[in-house]
Amino acid sequence: MTKHQKRLSVPNSWPVERKEQVWTVKAGAGPHGEQGVPLLILLRDVLGYVNTKKEARYALNEGTVLVNGDNVSDERRPIGMFDILAFTARDEYYRVFPDEGGRLALTAVDEDAASSRLGKIVGKRQVSGGAFQLSLHDGTNVHLEDASEYDTGDSVVVDNDSKDIVAHFPYEEGALVTAVAGGHAGEIGTISDITVTLGSGDNTVAVEQEDGEGFETVADYVVVIDENFTGGEPEVTTTGGDDE
Repeated sequence: MTKHQKRLSVPNSWPVERKEQVWTVKAGAGPHGEQGVPLLILLRDVLGYVNTKKEARYALNEGTVLVNGDNVSDERRPIGMFDILAFTARDEYYRVFPDEGGRLALTAVDEDAASSRLGKIVGKRQVSGGAFQLSLHDGTNVHLEDASEYDTGDSVVVDNDSKDIVAHFPYEEGALVTAVAGGHAGEIGTISDITVTLGSGDNTVAVEQEDGEGFETVADYVVVIDENFTGGEPEVTTTGGDDE
């Protein structure tokens, strides 16, 4: 199986220039599914910390690049929405956040904010032994003895060290959300109305924005956040680069 990916066919969320070169690196197995961006692309094309795949492997072997608190050694490791990147030798920390248009961008955060990450609950079930399992948008699972206060569509903040839930944001009218897909990707506002559609149709939400504008989108396209996830300046510049 090839380890390369044609730039023209990458997901819209990938922060790459599609017409500069034919090929880019292909994401490896891991979280976020096919939407996950290979770590190499962020290191090279977005941040410009390395120029080649060889340099990226050397940097990762130093053990100073963390994703959600864990050391990463594979430059193809998929990175996706709300992941936390820490460069301990540089004392730099970034949250992956959807930019306008749905392209993933890196937003600088401080060390304290980088100690946990946001996850959208996409599944909830009881497992053997009576405990409950919450499945998050990135494919990770959180196990709880009592999950009665959590529902699909809610967001939780998970501590990167303990893996415990440290905050909970319910999916409800009045909740602050960001759209992560669709024509309003990257926009932020407050849910004013939730419409449940009977049958196979998509549920929808109406979102009000501070400027008096608003939009309506598919419910699955929004993620509940709080004001701590809206600050910082996104780092979105791409620099190209080869794949060697």
